[in-house]
Amino acid sequence: MRRGNGLSQRQKEMLDYIEEFISKNGYAPAIRDIKGELNISSTSVVAYNLKALKEKGWINREGKVSRGITLARKEVAPLSLTGRGGQVPLLGVITAGSPLPDPQEVDPEGAEKIEVPAEIVPPEKLNAVFALRVRGLSMIDALIDDGDIVLLRHQVDAENGQMVAAWIVDENAVTLKKFYHEGNRIRLQPANSTMQPIYTSPENVRIQGRVVGVLRSLI
Repeated sequence: MRRGNGLSQRQKEMLDYIEEFISKNGYAPAIRDIKGELNISSTSVVAYNLKALKEKGWINREGKVSRGITLARKEVAPLSLTGRGGQVPLLGVITAGSPLPDPQEVDPEGAEKIEVPAEIVPPEKLNAVFALRVRGLSMIDALIDDGDIVLLRHQVDAENGQMVAAWIVDENAVTLKKFYHEGNRIRLQPANSTMQPIYTSPENVRIQGRVVGVLRSLI
């Protein structure tokens, strides 16, 4: 996998492992997972390199929360890119700003299909993955722009820091945000410093999917 300049070999290996672990499990590895899998001598060495990855803009870390690593950069491909990938159904539009009504229910078999390059999500990992077109700019700092297409894996729960499609029940609206469970409330956090988070109760939120990739429109 190609990386930007400035990453050591160890940092590249750690980043690849973190991405693969999150893609497979839906949550981040713990420091001890990284230490054991990559045969690193101590957890302090892992912590040092995680700090470097954060400073270089590749990951975020949620304080001292266990498994609090999230990916700061998504692998993004243009929609015109074709290759030996797979296809997923495009099920409508999701706002990345103020919540909109739920995307229209579409029969996946009859829906428009989106080609997913293998370098974004391998074909064998496309089970339960669907696509939504983004409307709005609230996730722009996560490299998701208005008009992009997000790939989501259907799931009903999420770890703190994961980017999800969240249904806000009392508004009958769905929105794309980062998810944080904060005791007696849920924070749906935009990735745009000019916008405020949405706070609501846990029983008022239903997770509909987790973002696993982004396709960029060239139009």
